[in-house]
Amino acid sequence: MSAVPCFSEEQIEALAHVLGECGTGSDISRALENCGLVDNSGLSTKWRRLEWVFLESQRQYQCANNVLNFIRSLLIPVRFAGQSDAFEMHRQELNVILAFSGLEYGPDGNFRQREVAKTLDEAERRVKTIQAKFRGRRIHLEVLKYCRAELLQDNYFHAVFEATKGLAQRIRDMSGIQADGVALVDRVFSIDRPLLVINSLRTETEKSEHKGFAMLLKGCFGAVRHFCTGNWMIAFQQDWGIRNDPRPQALPRVQGFRGTVAGEGAGALGSAKTSECC
Repeated sequence: MSAVPCFSEEQIEALAHVLGECGTGSDISRALENCGLVDNSGLSTKWRRLEWVFLESQRQYQCANNVLNFIRSLLIPVRFAGQSDAFEMHRQELNVILAFSGLEYGPDGNFRQREVAKTLDEAERRVKTIQAKFRGRRIHLEVLKYCRAELLQDNYFHAVFEATKGLAQRIRDMSGIQADGVALVDRVFSIDRPLLVINSLRTETEKSEHKGFAMLLKGCFGAVRHFCTGNWMIAFQQDWGIRNDPRPQALPRVQGFRGTVAGEGAGALGSAKTSECC
């Protein structure tokens, strides 16, 4: 590899913080030894050790090559066998910092040149994709249509709000009824003259299921959307847990459901004429 220009002191500190979380003190010592780097800092905190070593290496060699070699040694993919989510998380965090030097650390453990990022937003957009951020989760496409930006920004309060608004819009699109909230649900999911159904409505059990689903929709609008518009801010501390779940009862959590347009061959869920809704 040709000489890589030195990282700024701010980049070195940021890299040290991320890399300090990628392994134990012993892992870091081993990677330093593999790269021929000597830690004479006398410090015990992992990230401070790395900061000192990186700055000293750049001062001595006037390039950042040893820093990249250390990243490759510590974050080698095989070390994270069975921990792919952890590897991907560390890799993305590093790439936000590396983007300001026009570099990217790939999933194969190699560095690639990229266009230099000029702003933090640009650097984060480059490495944070929906697929990577929610790896292993199957997010319904109709959910992403209305709250992709909020999910990428970790803004889950407004992500839920926008998703519930999108839910109403999806029902309007499928039914052609230009109403909202409870009025929309009552008109579209009426038992007597429904425009959308979730089953054939042939038995009392199916009718009860359909009524229950309509009540859940109303609850979603009342408990989530109206609560959000009341300017109550909720700090969501855990994952939202969204996924494409065909069960009607999943909808209040802003998940996917499948419904059938009444009068178009209404049948069981999953039939050929069943439409997807979020």
